[in-house]
Amino acid sequence: MTMAARFIDAHVIQSVPFANLNRDDTNSVKTVLYGNALRTRVSSQSWKRAARGVFEDRIGQAALRTRRIGERVTRLLTEGRGWPLDLAEKAGAHAAAASSIKFELGKNPADAKETIPNKVLTNAMVYVPETAVAELGDLAEEYRDALQAAKDIKKPSDRSVLPTDRVEAVLRSRNGVINLFGRMLAEVDNAGVDGAVQVAHALTTHETDVELDYFSAVDDVTANWGDQSGSGHMGHTEFSAGTFYRYATIDLRDLAANIGGNSTELRELASAFLSAFIVSLPQAKKNSTAPHTIPDLAHISVRADRPLSYAAAFERPVTASGQGGFADTSRTTLAEYAEAANRLLGTHGIIDSGWAGIDAKGLDGLGTRHKSFDTLITSALNSALAAQLTGDRA
Repeated sequence: MTMAARFIDAHVIQSVPFANLNRDDTNSVKTVLYGNALRTRVSSQSWKRAARGVFEDRIGQAALRTRRIGERVTRLLTEGRGWPLDLAEKAGAHAAAASSIKFELGKNPADAKETIPNKVLTNAMVYVPETAVAELGDLAEEYRDALQAAKDIKKPSDRSVLPTDRVEAVLRSRNGVINLFGRMLAEVDNAGVDGAVQVAHALTTHETDVELDYFSAVDDVTANWGDQSGSGHMGHTEFSAGTFYRYATIDLRDLAANIGGNSTELRELASAFLSAFIVSLPQAKKNSTAPHTIPDLAHISVRADRPLSYAAAFERPVTASGQGGFADTSRTTLAEYAEAANRLLGTHGIIDSGWAGIDAKGLDGLGTRHKSFDTLITSALNSALAAQLTGDRA
């Protein structure tokens, strides 16, 4: 009997040149000590956001995470529907204040002790389909007369004239983005959605050093006139370079539950995410580094038993190959570890395994070689959905 597919694991090896893809609160390169060696790290949140942007483009849907949902409604009403600004601001404030989510008033930039009426910020960020803004705008249109007669929202205890149940119904709405990535919104009943995707922090397969890049900016007037010496500005920034191991997994059962078991939609969402995860790149410092590489290797495994990260392959940092560079050694190390780990765990849970990459040589531990990332993804999904259907009937 064919076992039902449960997880799709995606493993990526990618070399990134001089860059700072993901900074901490001091603008420093993020790092992690792993295997007693310092590695460059990119947080899962950073790469997940980059992947989400590509994913939204792939499926033609977008989601909005914000505390300023009221201001978005205001802008829709003024720019898209011709409402006067004062009434639109009141409508946006009442939309934001109508749910169970607590809120506060925005501060006057000139006096932090003074709040601004109708500038409502929800204490928790809402996460809704982009279309929710139009839905809240429609509700404001329906209650326009009541809004005109209503008082401004001036303090957190003020009540909205918009119906809470209908506003919260909009906040519970979802699309493909939310069904895949999930949503945490405890303040509204039944608004939470379990994410079907797990993304690991990316880390270099080898030890890395953080480098300080000193820079100066030329004052064009001073340079043209030549009447003063020195630069207009000086500073320094941290950068690093390296070969990263990246990993993510899709829980097909959770995704199917979120979308009501629609196999066509499941294929669309899973395919779009796998493609987005493989090709996405965080955008920090892109204008000064342009680190737009593609992965050296992508490996996808469809499993019936459990997700399996290969990060432990690099607990002992890889060393450069005889010709220099870490990418070749990283690819070989990944394939060898995958073969050993699956032999130890047992291959009964593997439904499909394949890879695509720039290597001319074979990587037997990673399964079937494919010519492109697209054919790799298609093969994995064909196997996953066929196994899922067979398992459902068994």
